[in-house]
Amino acid sequence: MLPTLLLIFAGVLVGGALSLHRQGAPRGAVVVTGLLAVLATAAGVLWLLPGDGS
Repeated sequence: MLPTLLLIFAGVLVGGALSLHRQGAPRGAVVVTGLLAVLATAAGVLWLLPGDGS
C-alpha cells in the first residue's frame, strides 16, 4: 500500500510543480517541488522491486 501512496503523492507533486510554473512562482519553489516528485517516484518504484528481504 505504501508504494501506491508514494506514487499518488508523486503525481500530486508533479501537478503542483506544473501549477507553480504556470503561475510564475519562483524557480526555487518549482525545482524543490519537482525534486520531491522525483524522490517520491523513485521511492515508490524501488519499494516495488524484489529484494533479498534483509
